Amino acid sequence: MSMYRQLWLAIIVSMLLALVGSLLASLLSARSYLEQQLSMKNADNASALALSLSQQNPDRIALELTVAALFDSGHYEWIRINDPNGKLIIERVAAQGDQGAPAWFVDQLPIRAEPGEAQITNGWTQLGSVTLLSHSRFGYQALWTSTREMIAALTLASLIGGYLGSMILRRLRRPLQAVIDQAVAITNRRFVTIPEPEVPELYKLAEAMNTTVSRLKIMFEEEAARLEALRRDANFDKLTGLANRDYLIAGLRSTLEEENANGGTLLLIRVADLVGINRRLGREATDELLRRVAATINTSVAAISEAISARMNGADFALLLPGQDASSGFAEDILASLIRAMESFVEGGPSVYIGIGRFARGTGLRHVLSQIDAALITAEAESSNGIREAAIDGDDELPETNDEWAKLIRQALDRRQIRLVSFPVVDFDRRLLHEECPLRLRLDGSDEWLTAGRFLPVAEKLGMMPALDLTAITLGLNELEARPELPGLAINLSASTVADSDSTLAIEALLKKHRSAASRLWIEVAETGVFKHLEAFRDLCRILRSFRCKVGVEHFGRQFSQIGQFHDLGLDYIKFDVGYIRRLETNPGNQAFLKGAATIARGIGLQVIAEGVVSDDELNALAAVGFDGATGPGVKPAQGTIAT
Repeated sequence: MSMYRQLWLAIIVSMLLALVGSLLASLLSARSYLEQQLSMKNADNASALALSLSQQNPDRIALELTVAALFDSGHYEWIRINDPNGKLIIERVAAQGDQGAPAWFVDQLPIRAEPGEAQITNGWTQLGSVTLLSHSRFGYQALWTSTREMIAALTLASLIGGYLGSMILRRLRRPLQAVIDQAVAITNRRFVTIPEPEVPELYKLAEAMNTTVSRLKIMFEEEAARLEALRRDANFDKLTGLANRDYLIAGLRSTLEEENANGGTLLLIRVADLVGINRRLGREATDELLRRVAATINTSVAAISEAISARMNGADFALLLPGQDASSGFAEDILASLIRAMESFVEGGPSVYIGIGRFARGTGLRHVLSQIDAALITAEAESSNGIREAAIDGDDELPETNDEWAKLIRQALDRRQIRLVSFPVVDFDRRLLHEECPLRLRLDGSDEWLTAGRFLPVAEKLGMMPALDLTAITLGLNELEARPELPGLAINLSASTVADSDSTLAIEALLKKHRSAASRLWIEVAETGVFKHLEAFRDLCRILRSFRCKVGVEHFGRQFSQIGQFHDLGLDYIKFDVGYIRRLETNPGNQAFLKGAATIARGIGLQVIAEGVVSDDELNALAAVGFDGATGPGVKPAQGTIAT
């Protein structure tokens, strides 16, 4: 039984006891008073009757007439006249009739008044005695009326007391419930604070809980700051703040190999004659020049959250734009910005060269790098401040215009030419944790199923992602119902779906329809989408948690310094970006970073999973730093194993 119900029960029992006690005390007091009054009345009436008879010096007939006249008034239960020797002379006894109250009431509360007695005399001569008992009917009537009035008054008082008690309980319940909700939130990995109530006992409890949460947040933030420093040391150039070569290559590899990737654009940028500039200007000025170049490159892609800008070596820089189809005009804008930024440092004007190339998913890493590097060399050889575009083989069979894409995607949705494919996510005993299930789409008139990366970026641009995501969730829930042995199935949601309130309501409706399967549905959103629409994602998390869905963040790590904003989301897992995983066994900096990140995450109940694993060496390194699972081309579950 809840505390609230126990308190209510205590109030009700206390009020009933008070009511019954008060009623009994009042009734007994009233009865005692009536008995006293009746006894006094009996004595007075007996004396009056005796006096009347003494003055008359009556004979037997006169006595009977006097007694009969008095008795017929109906005020007496009995009247008796005795001679001086105690012999009964006259007796009148009332027939048993209405007592003025219910029989059970009379039985439970009998009125026992003392009869009145007086002597009948003539001078000094005793003629006899009179004994009488007034009728108790009027006493019972008065007592019954009083009882009903007291019950009504006490009932009214009880109702008023109950109402006031309810208000007090509600006032106490609100802060108590807030403390309970806070404790539940902490167990669900949501670190929230609450207003401290006025009730002293609850105030101290809430204060202690808030203090604990605040300290956890501080510890969390301090450790996150330390790990962010490790991350930057391992993956970023100390001078410019840009990513280093290894980080960019890992990002490029991911863009070429990942299921959801859609190719992109790579720019290689070279500042000419850096050695000569350093000799003429000195190290400090040259360092400032390089920082100026880095800042200019970052500014040029500030609106592209997925972009990676890197310093490849002393004079070479790179800019990776996943999913972007940048043209040579984009390179020309960067070139002009770089020249303006550098012209105050280089007498006679700087020389900058750019090689640019667009590539498709599945293109070989070496092929992309060699083609764009060749374009850079050609630009450097042809002229100062030159741009050269590399010709990298693409996919000429896909639609070229947005209208064509929109038509074909709608047809695929209408004709159900969309399906899920699955990739295993396993722990380090090779047991299946869940399956990742990206979409495949078949264009009308084609036998080829397009990978997600080939059509999702276009669908995102066309505002068609909510429809595709809802289709994916529907397919996933149907799959879970058809495969009860499957521990979980993960569906990726786009940022636009997260931000769309109508889509959120539609997801809730789907989960209500498939409630039995909802607890095995894993929903994940890319890190960039989470931070872009944090409040909308928080609302989505609340709905998903109500159906016991698992909620996670994928491609995690690029914005690790903002991990503190996850404190109240109640996440279940995070998937670290492949950029930190590639060749982990040879990167002690990333090992230290991931080990610390895993410790933080697991300390608040999050599973930590690695993306894009391609080798057993990476798997072993991930197990050593404390990860819970992994997915990628090199991950295969043991036959028939499911994690429990």
